[in-house]
Amino acid sequence: MRRWWQIGCLLLVVAAVIHAGPSAADRVPFGTWPSADAVQDMAGEVVAFPSHSPYALADVGRGPDRDPATEGVGRLFLPEGAGTDMPVPAVVLLHGNGGIMGARELTYARQFAAMGVAALAVDVFAARRDMVTDFTSRVLNVTEAMFLADAYAALEWLDSRPDVDGARVAVMGFSYGAMATMYAAQQQIAEIYSPDGARFAAHVSFYGPCIARFEDRRATGAPVLMLMGALDAIIDVDRCREVADDLEAGGATVDMVVFPDAYHQWDGAVTRPREVGRTIAECRLEVGADAVVRDLVTGVPMSGRIARQAVLALCVGDRGFVIGRDDGVRAQSNDLLTRFLGPLFGERA
Repeated sequence: MRRWWQIGCLLLVVAAVIHAGPSAADRVPFGTWPSADAVQDMAGEVVAFPSHSPYALADVGRGPDRDPATEGVGRLFLPEGAGTDMPVPAVVLLHGNGGIMGARELTYARQFAAMGVAALAVDVFAARRDMVTDFTSRVLNVTEAMFLADAYAALEWLDSRPDVDGARVAVMGFSYGAMATMYAAQQQIAEIYSPDGARFAAHVSFYGPCIARFEDRRATGAPVLMLMGALDAIIDVDRCREVADDLEAGGATVDMVVFPDAYHQWDGAVTRPREVGRTIAECRLEVGADAVVRDLVTGVPMSGRIARQAVLALCVGDRGFVIGRDDGVRAQSNDLLTRFLGPLFGERA
């Protein structure tokens, strides 16, 4: 009996080691990206934090009818050893319209944790399940204003933790989430969502459509990295250069990189390129100084679901866009991430 008790205790210890994540001694230097297989057993922790659900940017702070309280949710991957005596930097991950993916958000989160950086993969759709039934309902019902609400709520929640260095929190988004990441680099957005609160220290956009420009060109000043593929039909590269120029004019440093042979979602699970969804590269929006988003072609304000549906119906393309994993491009984007985030994460991570 004693032998079986000892074996049971040993198994519990082994299980705890497997799921706890890397110990401080097992960490690798920031930029030494572990393989997905090496970190797949890191389970992370499901967490909740107070957020809200404004339909439009102009709804933020307008009361419970227009900006209802919501419980934000996500999965936190915290490096072993992080604590009050050793607060770690962090990254907030924002998924695309396909939701959180094991091959993408969760893999990046685990890799960051293995390199000594806390990672919070925010699940915007899970917090609003009653609003999401399919691809179209996600676009119409769960807006970039809600993505931003969760992003800034996650930043505030991380900033309140003694084991996280709130001055070194980056935001990294993919596709739909990347649009929110670029929005968050605008000073107007920071003032709307966090007038007296924390700011993101860096912004990373993975293949984010550049459909909106801001009348108020002020940037928060945090650096921005924009990565995209030349074969990605959802991206208008020239429009992205305009957005990058706007951010630089507003005071941000912007690195924009176009991979010549990359499709959308080069870091996903789909290994054979295939067409999905519909393109939005032709959409042209402007965020006014009054926080109202308007269609530049018709002048229609996207202030509600019907208006949003009408504007998107006019500018969304008839054809889809191709997604396809490319490990070579992923290795390049990892290298660019290392160079970009290294000054923020590398020295003390």
